[in-house]
Amino acid sequence: MTPKQRRGFSIAAIACLLVVALMLVLGALRDNIVFFYSPSEIERATPGKAIRLGGLVKEGSVIINGLNSIFIVTDGGAEIKIRYANALPSLFREGQGVVAEGRLENGVLVASNVLAKHDETYMPKEIADSLKKQGVWQGED
Repeated sequence: MTPKQRRGFSIAAIACLLVVALMLVLGALRDNIVFFYSPSEIERATPGKAIRLGGLVKEGSVIINGLNSIFIVTDGGAEIKIRYANALPSLFREGQGVVAEGRLENGVLVASNVLAKHDETYMPKEIADSLKKQGVWQGED
């Protein structure tokens, strides 16, 4: 084998190893990716897959029974019911921004985590844009 052939073989072997490593990394990440949706986009979500949902808590929709709570999140165009079996954050309020992480089951998001803040200015750009289109955005531009 000539030095030129040896060098070509080495480059091809390294390229193959890099492709295999990249495939393994992407395969591992695919199982851990959590997509972000607004209530209007939720029909695109896969039932049973982990998702994040952002929007505003609908006025008059919060029902709290001990640590169990049910509430509705809206973006002005669509609504989705959230079920959460833990203590809600102290900043959780009706009419304020919220992000719920969980899985979609029979049209209800069963949340494993709920994040809330005193206003909706912390929302991701996609959710803020959706709320602006619906005319319910209350934050700064």
